[in-house]
Amino acid sequence: MAYAKVIWVSPLADGWTVRCAELEPLVFRSGRRAEEQARALARCMSQLGRDAQVRIQDRSMNLVGAQDYPAA
Repeated sequence: MAYAKVIWVSPLADGWTVRCAELEPLVFRSGRRAEEQARALARCMSQLGRDAQVRIQDRSMNLVGAQDYPAA
């Protein structure tokens, strides 16, 4: 996967955000819901022929997970 659209799941003061270049950020109260939405977005991009990767940060802004979604 040379170049992938990166989708970030990051903490906010009172919730979680899903960010991706060229898209408006999404905000959720639950980290689980934010992760689910990020994965759904990555699956859609994959089905449209675009490599995607979900990267998840914890409350200390450490990268705690990443998952690739290669173009279908």
